[in-house]
This record gives sequence, structure tokens and C-alpha cells, in this order.
Amino acid sequence: MKLKASVNRPPTPDVVENAPEREPTLQELINIKLIETGEKERLMELLRERLVDCGWKDEMKALCRAVVKKKGRNNVTVDELVHVITPKGRASVPDTIKAELLQRIRTFLVSAAL
Repeated sequence: MKLKASVNRPPTPDVVENAPEREPTLQELINIKLIETGEKERLMELLRERLVDCGWKDEMKALCRAVVKKKGRNNVTVDELVHVITPKGRASVPDTIKAELLQRIRTFLVSAAL
């Protein structure tokens, strides 16, 4: 099974010469560890599966279609669509899925001794 690449990765920061070295924050350390171990990609795949299973993906697809139909196919950009859909999408993720992911992250942090 081929995993989909994440489209929500933060931009890579530019290297600033002569910048004072700073310690990474705890959030940055956790993110680095999640990426290095491959756990971040496993969590993303779990999230994709759960969102499909609960019908969230179909709901978002229908919402996108409604926005496009209302504005007209040629009068809406992907950026506008993302801007309209994102808050509704985030708010409609079931609490059970959020709790499951949070528990998996906590378990990972304990096992990684962070």
C-alpha cells in the first residue's frame, strides 16, 4: 500500500548565517522524533482511515460541492475553497477520533521517553 504524501507540511526555514543557536522547543523536539521514527506518517494514515470510516471525508466533499455550486465552477479557487472549508472541517472531526490520536501520541511520548 502506497502512503499519500502530506500536503500540510510547514515550509522549510531558511538558514540564517550568523544567527545565534537556540535550543529547539519541546514541540519541535516532539515533531522531530515523530518524523524520525515514522510515527507521524502512521498517525496521519490512522487519521485518514478514521475520517473516511466515520463519513467525515464524504461530508467535506459534499460541502465543497455545495460551495462550488453556489459560487459557480469558474468563480472559486482552491485557496478560497480551503479557506471556507477548513474551519468547518476541523470543528466536525469527531471527539472520539481526536481522543484516539491524542492517546496514541501520549503512548508514543512515554515510549520515546520525551
